[in-house]
Amino acid sequence: MLRPLALPDMGAAAEVHRLAFDQAMPWLVGLHTPDQDRWFYRERVFPTCHVWGHFDGVELGGIIAFRDGWIEQLYVRPDQHGRGIGTELLNVAKGANERLELWTFQRNAPARRFYEARGFTLAEQTDGARNEEKEPDARYVWARAG
Repeated sequence: MLRPLALPDMGAAAEVHRLAFDQAMPWLVGLHTPDQDRWFYRERVFPTCHVWGHFDGVELGGIIAFRDGWIEQLYVRPDQHGRGIGTELLNVAKGANERLELWTFQRNAPARRFYEARGFTLAEQTDGARNEEKEPDARYVWARAG
């Protein structure tokens, strides 16, 4: 089931983020504490983004946070991969926007394949100097056809 998330869901959203981030990018494990993750979602994500979640029963399996043509966060619990959750969440953002952009790390090959398979095209690559992790990244763009 998909539904918008609210501030009481913040802790679960931060947990999904951390589990998925650490699985996808183990070279960056430990970058933030769980308290820092919760602060980030409470102070930065929820106030500025539409945040949606996918629930399998009562467990939050994936999240997407988007605003004004940008996907800020999209994470699916590693034990939920391959079930279409990411695509369902992405479709929420696509339904609300004519055009979307996002950043992902160049080394995150599974994420890059995921976005490319869903119509996103590579628009820019950087050396990572502008992001917190100092990790080379890639900007992708999607636009509604027609």
